[in-house]
Formats: sequence, structure tokens, C-alpha cells
Amino acid sequence: MVLITDSSGIIEYVNPAFEKTTGYGREEVIGQTPRILKSGEQSLELYRDLWTRIGAGEVYRGVLVNRKKTGESFVVEKTITPVRNAAGRVTHFISNDRDISERRQLEAALFQAQKMDAIGLLAGGVAHDFNNLLLVISSYAELMQDSIGPEHRLHRNVQEILSASRRAADLTRQLLAFGRKQTQTLQILNLNTVLAEISRMLPRLIGEDVELTIAPQADLGKVKLDPVQLEQILMNLAANARDAMPAGGKLTIATQNVELDDAYVQTRTVVPPGRYVLLEVSDTGKGIDTEHLPHIFEPFYTTKEKGKGTGLGLATVYGIVKQSGGFIWVYSELGMGTTFRIYFPRVEPRARKTSDGDSAHPTVDLHGTETVLLVEDENAVRHPACEFLKGCGYRVIEAKDGLQAVERAAGRTEPIDLMVTDVVMPGMSGGQLADLLAGKYPQMKVLFVSGYSEKVVLRHNIVDVQKNFLQKPFTLKSLATKIREVLGKASVAAGAAGD
Repeated sequence: MVLITDSSGIIEYVNPAFEKTTGYGREEVIGQTPRILKSGEQSLELYRDLWTRIGAGEVYRGVLVNRKKTGESFVVEKTITPVRNAAGRVTHFISNDRDISERRQLEAALFQAQKMDAIGLLAGGVAHDFNNLLLVISSYAELMQDSIGPEHRLHRNVQEILSASRRAADLTRQLLAFGRKQTQTLQILNLNTVLAEISRMLPRLIGEDVELTIAPQADLGKVKLDPVQLEQILMNLAANARDAMPAGGKLTIATQNVELDDAYVQTRTVVPPGRYVLLEVSDTGKGIDTEHLPHIFEPFYTTKEKGKGTGLGLATVYGIVKQSGGFIWVYSELGMGTTFRIYFPRVEPRARKTSDGDSAHPTVDLHGTETVLLVEDENAVRHPACEFLKGCGYRVIEAKDGLQAVERAAGRTEPIDLMVTDVVMPGMSGGQLADLLAGKYPQMKVLFVSGYSEKVVLRHNIVDVQKNFLQKPFTLKSLATKIREVLGKASVAAGAAGD
């Protein structure tokens, strides 16, 4: 953009690029001053410095935020050059402006991404250390609970410790999800069950002036999801609805079985026809402008005031939905509210054959007689796990790291049925250890555990997160259950003590 003024700042000329960028026609600005572009986002000191420089005949270079005729702000890289006459007196100023708004937005997004990456690394590290601490707390609480029995006066206290540690474990999983892509713990579940649990927390999140209505459909189909990630979806959408209703309103969360036919999918070409479970979250808030609607799932895109939104909430929701094989659509009108509709593929649980007298929910027998090599560099994590597994009947060989595991395995002639090892350990990783022992014990199976995020774990190229991996923190009973699963000898014992 080119703008020429006289020595007092009266505009005498603007080029077509100025008109196109600012929205002002030439006839509207000739005779005016550049103050018509003033955004109010610069300090008075900046303008004083500008006029002092050009008034002294110096060239001014700087970056300013200006305002278009529409009121929209834009950023320019400005160079103002004084023009002198033959006598050396300044008669005009020529301003050359380059619109760098898009570049600034990209720079801001890059800076935000780098900042979030750094925070994510920190969060992931904190979550890993916290996972180990939680595992120690929950493991000793489990051992205590098993030893005192349900009739003991302290049994309820220990149960509260276990409940608190499980809630804290969910928080660490969210930290890991924030820092890096979290390992999914997929389960066949009923949306209504998760919705019933989280509905007790939602009133505290949305406030007393928002009326919450839960409308679950009976006989709802099953879906395959991570329950913690499902809670994250609901919390994010509820928080957005609350912010859209500052004076109060109504939030409705409903579930429904739906079957999408060819007629519907013609308007939603990315959605294959089939049977789905619909999760619908509606509010009576101010709605979303059509200008913003196509961008709401983009990372860092937010319509909230500066400092009141990260632009990551809906991006996280979108990512979880897509990772889970689902589809999400949003419908909104200004002043009428917003509705998010999420379609999760319906799954049909395999029917389990049960004989007469079997319980409806059979439990896995946690006991075994196999030899287990337990490798864990944290003593406080290893000791309770060893004690519990011995109590289940296993022969346990303890090792504090990979080197000690190799030494203790070398002195044995009997087979080792299973090795339970941390993935990330000082000196030798769990994967390297498994490779070293594979030659001597080719029949040995391996169960990897870790408190790190999925990205860190999968980097070791030895983990199948669905088959031979257990995310920390875990309960001792879930460890024993996973051991039976990996050994391929999970027995069903109706009426046996279970988790």
C-alpha cells in the first residue's frame, strides 16, 4: 500500500492496493489524515516517536496495527520516507505499508504450538513421575485392604484411598493426553453408564444458573471407546455451553440409537451408512456465527475473549471422536443455541456362552503357578507388586534393572514363563532386555508396563498396546488379570474374589 501526505499529514494520494486492503475509497480519504486508520492498539509514545523521526527528516520503520473501514484490525510493516524540496525542507511523506497480518497469525500459531509442546513435555514428565507415586499408594492400599477384610473398621478408609488414587490416575491420563497422544484404553461400554457417572460432576462445572437435562434412550447400543476420553468430550462440550450462556440457560445431553441410510449419507459423504449411537449435546446459548462455524475444530481457533480460551477444547473433542472412529457435526444459529451431534459406530458384543449356574459377570481367577521375572527400577513400585503376585501363587524373580535381570536369568535352568518389565529404564530398555533374553527363553512371554505417553512407548517398537501392554498406574488386580491374559490361560471362576 502507498499513501502520500503533505508535511502536515493531510492525505493527497493512495494507490489501489490501499483501497483494496483498507476498504476506503480514494475519495473518502483524500483530505483526511492517517488517523482514520488508527486502531487504538498503539501507545501515544509510539506516535510521538514516529512524528519526531519523520519531522526531523529521518526514515521511520516499524510495525503498526491499523483498522479497516469494517472495523477489522490488520498489521502492517510500515516505512515512512520524508520528501524534501530543493531547499531541503520536508514537503511530503511517502508511506509504504505491507500487510503482514497472515504472517503474524502464522507466527503466533507457531509460537503457541511451540509453547504447548514445551508444556506438553513438562506435563508428560510430571504425569510419569506422578503415575509411579500413585501406583505405590494404590498398591499398598490394595494389600492393606486384602489383609484387613471387609468387616474391619479401617476397610472403608482404605477404600477411600483407592478411590482417590483412581481419580488421580484419571487426571494423570488427561495430562498425558494434553502432552502427547494418550494410549487409548478401549472398552465395550454403554454411553448411558458413563453419562450417569459424569452427570454428578457437571452441575459444579456449569453453575447453578444452567439447567441440566439428561435424556438417555433405553436399550442403548454399545460402543467401543475409552471411557476417560468420553468424559473429556462431555466436559469440554459442557464447558463451552456454559460459556455460551453467561446469563444462564439450558443444557441438554441425550443419547439415541440411529441408523443412517443412503439418503442421509448423501449429504454427509464421509459417513458410511450403518448403525450408530448418537450423543447429542445442546445448549440455548448465543450460538456461533456462520463466519466462525467452519473453523471451530481448528487448533487454537477461539471466539472467546483474549485470555479466556485456548482454542484447544473443540480440537481435542474432534481428535478423540476421529480417533474413536466416530463423526461429529455442529448446528448453530445466532441467538438460538448450538447442538453438537456425535455419531459413534455401534458394536455388537460377542455373546459369551455360560453354563447353568454361571454368574452373569464371571470373574477371572487371578492365581497362577508360573515363574514371573519382574523388572522395575522403582523399588516402591516393584515390592508391592512382587508381594501380591507371590500371594497369587506365582514364583517371582525380582530385578531392579535390565542388567540385574540378565544376571538372575543367566543362573537359572528352569524356564521363565513371563517377564513383566518397564519399557523405559536407565541403562537398558525393556525392549532391549526382551531381545537379550529371547534366545535363552524363546517361549517366554513379555508384558510391558509404562507411565509414559503412547508416543514414547511406541518409539520402542515392541509394544502392542492392546495385547502386551499395561498403562501405569494400574491396580494390582488388573496387573494379575493382564498376566493371565498374556499367558493365555485366563480361567473363569464363578464366585471367585474379583476386582
